Amino acid sequence: MKIADHSAEFLCNEYEVIAEELPLRGATILELGCGKADKTRMIAQLGDVAAIVAMEVDAIQHARNLAVTDLPKVVFKHGAAEAIPEADASFDIVMLFKSLHHVPLAQMEQALDEIRRALKPGGLVWISEPVFAGEFNEIMRLFHDEQEVRAAAFSSVCRAVEDGRFELVKQRFFSTPGHFDSFEQFDERMIQVTHTDHQLPPDVYAAVKSKFEAHLTTEGANFRNPLRVDILRKP
Repeated sequence: MKIADHSAEFLCNEYEVIAEELPLRGATILELGCGKADKTRMIAQLGDVAAIVAMEVDAIQHARNLAVTDLPKVVFKHGAAEAIPEADASFDIVMLFKSLHHVPLAQMEQALDEIRRALKPGGLVWISEPVFAGEFNEIMRLFHDEQEVRAAAFSSVCRAVEDGRFELVKQRFFSTPGHFDSFEQFDERMIQVTHTDHQLPPDVYAAVKSKFEAHLTTEGANFRNPLRVDILRKP
């Protein structure tokens, strides 16, 4: 297994790869760390799945998700990957979109054990994690450097494969597009988040703004965000 492949130039929406790799039709899915439920919505509407349990640990965002009324196949629940409030062998697929590295370091192994427990035998895990590289990453690391936690998440996945808790099906490397109309939109979406209390000193805020605005054009700012996906199977 490798943490990155900097030769991967493929640019796409992540759902395109999901549709290639996962048997979504009729599947029962658990999504851990669903955030604003963007991926949840896409999979529920396009994947012809049976049902999705979309779990979020951030109470503020979870309360907002509960207001969603147009996704009949989705149930939103409050909970964390390290303590999944679901029965054993309940799901065909478990999905984590850029969320494993948000699990506290001391509980990452427990989270993978919980994922294994919640999966049916032969069930699949989709773990997508941002690669620590790229122009957007250079902006984010000025106030939110995730190099250590991303490496720890990858190491946890590697151990789970090495000790036989999971089988590695495949790794995929590609980039996803990121767009912001303005710095104000970047501030709202990336700094003023509910799951992390970013308190930026004025000099750091100014540095972030300056680095972001170097990418602005008349059509906004566009980025290529490198991503790694580890697809695992429960034996």
